Amino acid sequence: MDSAIQNMGDNAVLQSSAVKLNKRLPANGNIDKTSKDFESMFMSQMLQPMFEGVGVDPTFGGGHGEQIMRTFLVQEYGKIASKGSHLGIADAVKSEMIKAQAVGQTNSSGGQNAVAQ
Repeated sequence: MDSAIQNMGDNAVLQSSAVKLNKRLPANGNIDKTSKDFESMFMSQMLQPMFEGVGVDPTFGGGHGEQIMRTFLVQEYGKIASKGSHLGIADAVKSEMIKAQAVGQTNSSGGQNAVAQ
C-alpha cells in the first residue's frame, strides 16, 4: 500500500515538472530562432571587452550618447558575426533544446498513462 502511494506521488511530481518544462521550452519552430539568438547574444558578450578600452572619438561628437550607442553597435556586430561564423553554438543549443523537449514530452505522456492505470 505504501509503495502504491509513493508511486502515485512520484507520478504527480513527474507530471508537474514535465508541465513546467514544456511551458518553458519553445515549440520546434521557435527552437531554431532561439538558438540563433543565443549565439548572437554570446558573440555580443565576447565582443564587448574589445570595446571597453576604446575611448569615444571627439571628431564624431563623442560624449555620453556615443557610449550608449556603442552597446547597440556591439549587439549588431554580434548578430553579424553569428550569421557569418560557423562556431556551432546555435547547433549545439538547438540539439540540447530538442533533447530536453523530448524528455519533457516523454515524462508528461508517461506520467499521464501511469495515473490513468
